[in-house]
Amino acid sequence: MTMSVILEGTLERVTYYNEANGYMVGRLRLAPRGGRAALVTFVGHLPPLKPGESLRLEGEWVDHPEYGRQFKVSSHQVLVPHTLDGIEKYLASGLIKGVGPATARRLVKRFGKDTLRVLEEEPHRLTEVDGIGPHRARAIAEAFARQKDVKEVMLFLQSVGISPSLAVRIHRHYGKDAVAALRENPYRLADDVFGIGFRTADRIALQMGVPATSPNRLRAGLRYALREMAQDGHVFAPRERLERAVAGTLDVDVDLVAAETDRLAEEGPLRVERFEEGEAVYLAPLHRAECSVAARLRDLLDTGRGECPPSPEEVSAAAAEAGIELSPEQRDAVSEALCRGVLIITGGPGTGKTTIINSLLRLCRARGLDVILTAPTGRAARRMTEATGHEARTIHRTLEVGFSPTGGLEFQRNEDNPLEADLVVVDEASMVDLVLMHHLLRAVRPPTRLVLVGDVDQLPAVGPGAVLRDLIGSGVLPVVRLTRIFRQAGESLIVLNAHRINRGEMPVLNEKDRDFFFIEQSDPAEILETVVSLCSRRLPQRLVEMGMSPDPLADIQVITPMRRTLIGVDNLNLELQKVLNPPRWGKAEISVGGRILRTGDKVMQIRNNYTKEVSNGDIGIIRAVDRETGQVAVAFPGELGPRDVIYEGEELDELVLSYATTVHKSQGSEYPVVVMPVSTQHYVMLQRHLLYTAVTRAKKLVVLVGTKKALAIAVRNNRVEARFSRLAQRLRSP
Repeated sequence: MTMSVILEGTLERVTYYNEANGYMVGRLRLAPRGGRAALVTFVGHLPPLKPGESLRLEGEWVDHPEYGRQFKVSSHQVLVPHTLDGIEKYLASGLIKGVGPATARRLVKRFGKDTLRVLEEEPHRLTEVDGIGPHRARAIAEAFARQKDVKEVMLFLQSVGISPSLAVRIHRHYGKDAVAALRENPYRLADDVFGIGFRTADRIALQMGVPATSPNRLRAGLRYALREMAQDGHVFAPRERLERAVAGTLDVDVDLVAAETDRLAEEGPLRVERFEEGEAVYLAPLHRAECSVAARLRDLLDTGRGECPPSPEEVSAAAAEAGIELSPEQRDAVSEALCRGVLIITGGPGTGKTTIINSLLRLCRARGLDVILTAPTGRAARRMTEATGHEARTIHRTLEVGFSPTGGLEFQRNEDNPLEADLVVVDEASMVDLVLMHHLLRAVRPPTRLVLVGDVDQLPAVGPGAVLRDLIGSGVLPVVRLTRIFRQAGESLIVLNAHRINRGEMPVLNEKDRDFFFIEQSDPAEILETVVSLCSRRLPQRLVEMGMSPDPLADIQVITPMRRTLIGVDNLNLELQKVLNPPRWGKAEISVGGRILRTGDKVMQIRNNYTKEVSNGDIGIIRAVDRETGQVAVAFPGELGPRDVIYEGEELDELVLSYATTVHKSQGSEYPVVVMPVSTQHYVMLQRHLLYTAVTRAKKLVVLVGTKKALAIAVRNNRVEARFSRLAQRLRSP
């Protein structure tokens, strides 16, 4: 029988940390014995920890065949540091706002082992330290006091298996009422606190003694399942499938789940609707959005009927002013846009969608009509502005998003305060999910006309629904399909191959002096090495040959189908960071949950933050890191040039490295160069619409690295995962 061993010491460094499962490899400096402080390697599933924290680890010694002797952790406890080195590292770790490495060093030098007591009991004495005045002393003392409150919450949460990092988030949301709030209903965590899902809340609840059949648990399980399905793009769940899944997850009788479904439907949070195939269960906001989108689109269809469309000569004359010559189908699209309440324009790359928008703008100016251009993301809106010379805004900014008195988000533009325009044009409409379309249509009232422009063959929106696909599939709304590839676009293999891929044909590869290349590599490690070499050396040289001044961070984007695996997003970012932005003297960096963010890193915002005016998917460059305050400044592209956005330490989990990104996150963007690994290691994600979407992100050059077998699998696999939605049926049957 293996004996459990307890080690105590100071965390020296985090060698590796996997945020997905909490697996950590770290180095622990043991308490000195006989004048020698040993340094040992430990492994295990732990919360994010910072160097300098004092730890008590329980576990066993194991011998790894490659890495040697390691301590495998089964449980841990964070202790108050008691050595000078431990106190200094603890204070310098970023846990206390306003105290970084230099300040921590001066505090410990002045107060020694008494430092933590002085911070708690005699904070006025902090002014004895050089560089700390009365104002800063008060700020540090207040931050330390807040940290003490967090520790009290931590003690309770650790008793029910919650990590220190989550305890900080919980305290930030609930303050001193955190323990009372959790005892009342721990499942509220999944609704209230970013980063805590149902499974974590359920684990806390069960450890707190909440019965497995508690109504709160059943309700939370139903909401969790429906939200998970919404994240996968579904608007509703078939009732029988939903209740079986929830019963299995919670390990309870399905009849109990069914009864709770009925109660929630009676009370309002859920909607249950019968249709031919059975029953659909909706979250109430999604049911409301689906019904509203269908009803409002039918209202808009009547707008403009009977009006005289512009003549072909008038349309051609307006286009000619901009030096544009329109094809017959483009002329028809421009004309239809002004005499239809709603029009959908869809087509692949090079088919002239932007030309139609430009011509439409010219014609509207000639007629004295007001036009609003909008797009679902900041990147797409900026591209629209550059292509048209007419200001385009995100849909959120167009609808004037703000905060309600309760602290939630609300749009100032709605049915009571509609958009003031004759025409609203939405670009990249395939990216608009059901909820956003609902809010947009609330603000578009007759006689305003709506034009939706997008490529229906690209990936649907990340959120619930496949709105553009459903609208076209309904057969109710007028649709212009652009199929002709124009001469200039037709000279690009990127455009031609995108259309070949979309038709299920293999792309043309490696023609001399063209813009689409394939590098054959079968081993994932060799694919990784090739991608890194392309981004750091080979492609910058190629861009110079093409007459460009290359910037690898701005010009080259690696796009990959998956997050995991050797050539997934997570590992590619680590490897590309090492080469494109290695640690250097004078380049500040900060550790966030085992990740390193340093000055010069390319990062992506991963959730909408309306306070900072940054959106999910926005890419920026870290301009400065202040280890004293824990603040990071990120330069994001803005309408008037780059603008700095400041992140506090606790907000840094909204940022991830973005040297590589997923295909989904690349939607709405264009990059000069796209590099994409195509390997059977990503077999489950080798799909035609994923490959098509990735290829169409490139403006000047595409490089695929992998095997032709994997490429052929992707081209042949035209399986588009169906999303549970009844929008098309609602449009057809009011």
